[in-house]
Amino acid sequence: MSSITDGFKDVFMAGIGAMALGVEKSQELVSQLIEKGELTVDQGKAINADLIERAGKTADKTVTAVRDDLIAAHLATLSKDERDAFAAKVAEMAAQADERDAAMDAQADEVEVIISDEVVDEADKAAGVPGVE
Repeated sequence: MSSITDGFKDVFMAGIGAMALGVEKSQELVSQLIEKGELTVDQGKAINADLIERAGKTADKTVTAVRDDLIAAHLATLSKDERDAFAAKVAEMAAQADERDAAMDAQADEVEVIISDEVVDEADKAAGVPGVE
């Protein structure tokens, strides 16, 4: 199993390296074109930003695909009982993440209410509303 995981890891790392190299070479080409006056600096920046954005999207897709392939390869090595245990563990982890998200949302809502109340109090105080200290 280790060799399968290592193989996927090597493929993944090679893909990331190829994308990084592609971005670097693209940036070098844009810099050379700017130096030769064939592009304005603004056009070069726009092309560079577009290339970086496209590379980022490709990287995200590649990472997702490799992750999915790694999980599928891992599941292929497990028995039905082990797959069921793995699925239960993942479901438990997802539930914990959902609970953390809900707690963070509740805290954010509470902070928003506190800040809103403080802003109203300050506005009332500045306006001279009686009863506000």
